Amino acid sequence: MPRMVGRAKRIPVPEELQSLALAPRHLSLLSCLLFDGPMTVNELATRLEVAPTTVSLMVGELSRKGVLERREDEADRRRRIVGITDDRRPAIDSWLARGARAWRQALEPLSPEQQAMFMQTLRTYEAAMAEAETGAEAGVDG
Repeated sequence: MPRMVGRAKRIPVPEELQSLALAPRHLSLLSCLLFDGPMTVNELATRLEVAPTTVSLMVGELSRKGVLERREDEADRRRRIVGITDDRRPAIDSWLARGARAWRQALEPLSPEQQAMFMQTLRTYEAAMAEAETGAEAGVDG
């Protein structure tokens, strides 16, 4: 796992995005929009497991930087849909798509049951790390 994280961190940010000071929280949001398509702030918040206000702040920040755009939902004009701008999509795609291709290549030979077990294993690992983090913050050895 540390090797995978280290390798992901070494993927260079495309030159045209370097001045935007993108943080890890932005990468998760951009990945969701890149791979799952445009969606509402509430849908993004659900996927990212954060509060809608947090997503709204990130969307505002990235909109001001010209990375994201908000548009009306054609089906319901009261809703706003968030998406990656056409200008930034190629750079973001070239940056983040390599990881998606690698995951697809790794998971493709597995049966649906094996894929589900693998994903559950990752969720269990993440939950255990969160518990350890919470325990460490509370001063508990973990």
